[in-house]
Order: sequence, then C-alpha cells, then structure tokens
Amino acid sequence: MYIPRANFTGDSKRIPEKKIIIFSGAGLDAPSGIQTFRGTDGLWNNHKIEDICDERTWKKNFQKVHNFYNERRVQLKDVKPNEAHYAIKRIVEKYGAANVYNITQNVSDLFERARVEALHIHGELTKMECEACGNQWDIEYREFNTKKDRCPKCDSLKAVRPKIVFFGGPAPMYSYLRRAMDYTMNSESIVVIVGTMGNVVDVKSMLLETSCTCILNNMNESVDLPEKLFDKIYYESCETAMKKIEKDIDELWDK
Repeated sequence: MYIPRANFTGDSKRIPEKKIIIFSGAGLDAPSGIQTFRGTDGLWNNHKIEDICDERTWKKNFQKVHNFYNERRVQLKDVKPNEAHYAIKRIVEKYGAANVYNITQNVSDLFERARVEALHIHGELTKMECEACGNQWDIEYREFNTKKDRCPKCDSLKAVRPKIVFFGGPAPMYSYLRRAMDYTMNSESIVVIVGTMGNVVDVKSMLLETSCTCILNNMNESVDLPEKLFDKIYYESCETAMKKIEKDIDELWDK
C-alpha cells in the first residue's frame, strides 16, 4: 500500500484531502483465535521479549527466535478472518483504496485472506528476510528448518530471520503511518483505532493535533488512549463494533 504525502506543508494554508484511516492492532485478530501479546493470556506472559523479539539479541537466541515464529506461522494456517476484517474490506470497497488507508500492527495475513490490502508496519509472519543480501521471500505457513533451510539467494543461515520488526530495530513503514496521519488535519477525515492499547505505537501523540472525527474500539480502557481524544468509543468485540463503525462512517463521510 502506497501512501502519498499530504498536499500541504506545515507552514501553508492548504488543507489535505479527506481520508479514512483505520489503524488496527492485535485485538482485531483475537476473535479469529490469534493470541494477543499483552492480554491476560498474552504471548508475552509466556515468553521474554528480549529472548524472541529483540533486535540486539535475536542472533544470540537464533534457535529460540525461529522456534517461536515457526509456531506462530503454523498456527496461522488454521485460523480465518473474522467479521471485523470483512467490515474493513467493505469500507475499503465502498470508499475506494485511494480514500481508505488500512494500516495494521498485525503480522498475520488475515487481511490478505479477506482480500483487502493492508500496510503491515511491524512485518509479515509469512515472509522471511536475509540480512546478508537483503533477499525476502514467502515461506507461507511452513517452519523454517535451521538444520536444512538457507537463504535461497546467498545460502546464508545465520542472517535469516522472520520478516518481523523487533523491539529496538528499524521500522521503515512507520514513515507511511506518519504520512497517513497528516490527513487528519482535514476536519472531514475519519480515524478508526481498533484493537490496540496504544502502548507500542504512540497513538496518543498522533491524535493530539487532529481536527477530524476519531473513533476507538477496544475491549477495555487504556491509560495510553485517553477517552478525551475520541468522538466515539466502543468497548466491545471488534466484530460487533466494526459493524457500528461502518454505519458511523456512512453518516460522517458525506455530512
């Protein structure tokens, strides 16, 4: 997904076009059966982040890292998109990909399986990459076998990693997220935050200067997402909330 720069600069009077920006996190995939990371039964309760998701230590923990993501990848094969993914698909189809920026922190391929494009700012679980030569390739739902598998381009082993943004590592797709948020300076734009507690990506800071309608959907409140930043809030399952948000967007877009 390509997100162009908004057609204004900070010191100009021009207002960017109106857009719908949907930003999702692990809560969106939860009804499909994918564990969140920080919930009461989240993955980080059973694994140390520094062992399996840290840019500085992943090579030292090479086997442990691949074991963790192999397990996630194999599990992914058996889950399906839920009603929230399909609601977002309908929004994109109705208003057009040029007007809807669907951005996710999730590394699953559930959007793709629902046949809707998404910008994955934290990587994609079904892909691998090689730090030695820059090669990237699809592994789909297979395990990466550290005894037999290598980079198909340069034959490296120790440089091969899941195509995942680790803590402390570069996150190049964040620049596209920032570009998308520029469009919130148009009061007719709509921002939907769904399934994220705001403690990895600083959503709060991005919304402080917005002049548009902001909608939140989570199961619970979060100290990192002050309610005063939002015009509408749904504390409920994303499957029921996204259907309501579809209607909200219908009412707001041509208002």
